[in-house]
Amino acid sequence: MKISVVGSGYVGLVTGTCFAETGVTVTCVDIDKKKIDELKNGIIPIYEPGLDDMVKRNVEKERLHFTTNLKDSLVGAEVVFIAVGTPPDEDGSADLKYVTGVAREVGANMDHYMVVVTKSTVPVGTSHKVKKAIQDELTKRNVNIPFDVASNPEFLKEGNAIEDFLKPDRIVCGIDSEQAKIFLEKLYKPFVLNGHPILFMDIASSELTKYAANAMLATKISFMNDIASLCELIGADVNWVRKGIGSDSRIGNKFIYPGAGYGGSCFPKDVKALIKTSDENGHSLEILKAVEDVNDRQKEVLFKKLMKHFNGNLKGKKIALWGLSFKPNTDDMREAPSIVIINHLIKAGATVRVYDPVAMEESIRRIGNIVEYAKDAYDATTGADALILVTEWAEFRILNFSMLGKLMRNKVVIDGRNIYDPIEMKENGYKYYSIGKNPLD
Repeated sequence: MKISVVGSGYVGLVTGTCFAETGVTVTCVDIDKKKIDELKNGIIPIYEPGLDDMVKRNVEKERLHFTTNLKDSLVGAEVVFIAVGTPPDEDGSADLKYVTGVAREVGANMDHYMVVVTKSTVPVGTSHKVKKAIQDELTKRNVNIPFDVASNPEFLKEGNAIEDFLKPDRIVCGIDSEQAKIFLEKLYKPFVLNGHPILFMDIASSELTKYAANAMLATKISFMNDIASLCELIGADVNWVRKGIGSDSRIGNKFIYPGAGYGGSCFPKDVKALIKTSDENGHSLEILKAVEDVNDRQKEVLFKKLMKHFNGNLKGKKIALWGLSFKPNTDDMREAPSIVIINHLIKAGATVRVYDPVAMEESIRRIGNIVEYAKDAYDATTGADALILVTEWAEFRILNFSMLGKLMRNKVVIDGRNIYDPIEMKENGYKYYSIGKNPLD
C-alpha cells in the first residue's frame, strides 16, 4: 500500500514514520526544502523519543521517503493524509488556509481514485471545504475523477507519540462512503490486532471528537488548579485531595495533577477553536471559557509566589529556572508557562538563568538572549536568590542538597509541579513553596 502524508511537522512525521514501520510505502511532503533535506540526511526537526531511529530504519529500508513535490507523491498513492498546521487566527478560530491549499493542489494533480484524509485538527465542517476545494480543481481541469474525503484526528501525546500511535487507545475515523472505510480498515489493520478499537462514525462527529477530547482534558487540569488555589486559602493539601478524588473510577487519576498551567500545541489552540465554533453557532461554552481563564491565571501563580516571598521587589534578584518546554520529553515551548514566567521576571527587574535538557535551542529561537543559558541544571543556580521549577524533567526529581546549598545565594525553591517533599526541603534549610498547600514554617 502506498500513501502520501502532506506536512512533515510533529503529526505528519510521526504518522508517516509509524505507517512505514508496518510496511506501508510512505512519502512525506513539506514545502520547507531545508526540513526535507535534513530529513533525507537523518536530521529530525523535532524532539520525540524513539523517532530518530525509526525514521532512519525506514529510510534505509526504502519505505519512507521525503519530498517537496506533492504532485510526485500522489503517483500510485491510495490515501493522502493532510497533516499541515491549523494555527489560531486572532479571533481564536482555526486557520484552514494550509488545509484547503493542500486540497486544491491534490485536486489539481490527482489522476486516480484516492481517499483524502484530514489528520490535522480541524473544526466541524472542514471536510466540506476540503471536498469543495478538490472538486473545484477537478472541474477546472474538466475531468471526472472519483475521490472520498475522510477525517482521522490524531491523539498523540508529545513525548510518547510513537507508543500512542503504535498502541492507540482508539482510532477515530469519520467517513461518508463504504470505499473510504475499506481503505482505512486496511491501513489501520496492524494497529487493531491487539484489540484496540477503530471507531467509524460520520465526519462531523469525528472532527468534533478531537476538540471535545482535548477540551475535557484541559478542563480536568484547570479544575484541579482551581481547587489547588482553594486548598492554599483554607489550609488543605491538594495532594491528598487529588488522591481522594482520583481513586474514584468515575474520575480517574490522570490529568488531575496541579501545576503551572497547560501549554503546548493542542490544548490552548483547540480550546480556543471549540469556543469560537460554538459561539459562531449561537451557543456559549461557559465551562470552557472558565477553563481558559483559570489556565491563564495559573501561568502567573509561580511568579506571584516569588513576588510575595520577596515583598514585591525582584530588582537585582537572580532567579534560576528549571524547565522551558511545556512538558517533559519534548522541546515544544508553544504556550509554555515558562515564557509567561520569564517575561514577568524580566519586567520585574530580575536576572533569569535557565536550563532545560532539550529545549535550549528552541528557547533561543523563541525568546532570544533575554535570559542567560546555563550548561546544566546546577550551573543555572549559581548565585541564585531563588529557584523555580517549571517542567518536571526526570533529572530534576532528586536534588543534590549539598551542591545546591553551596551554589545558591538564598535557599528559596518554588516548585511548580509538586515533585519535592516539603519536610525534606525544610530539614535541608529551604524555604519551599508548592502548588495547593501552605508552606511549612
